[in-house]
Amino acid sequence: MKLIIVTVVEEYHKDILQLFKAAKINNFSESDIDGYKNSPELLVTESWFPMRKGATDSRMFFSFTEDDKIEEAFTLIKEFNKNIVTLNPIRAIVVPIEKYI
Repeated sequence: MKLIIVTVVEEYHKDILQLFKAAKINNFSESDIDGYKNSPELLVTESWFPMRKGATDSRMFFSFTEDDKIEEAFTLIKEFNKNIVTLNPIRAIVVPIEKYI
């Protein structure tokens, strides 16, 4: 068993749900997050009351799942990223689990 962590911009929320379904990753958790491409210190110094939001609405998904499902998810994510028109690809990492209950 391993842990897969995936981050996406809000625009790809439905797409990652479809990719997880296709990879048969049915048990997962999801959370709203803010994504930043610039250092937060730089955003703070722009002005006292910035007119624009510094963060991008994003989502993080994670699942404890089997290797074969993770491999399928990575294959689907790589293919998805080849066809995007934005500068915000789906990002994914895998963490081995030494012990679990």
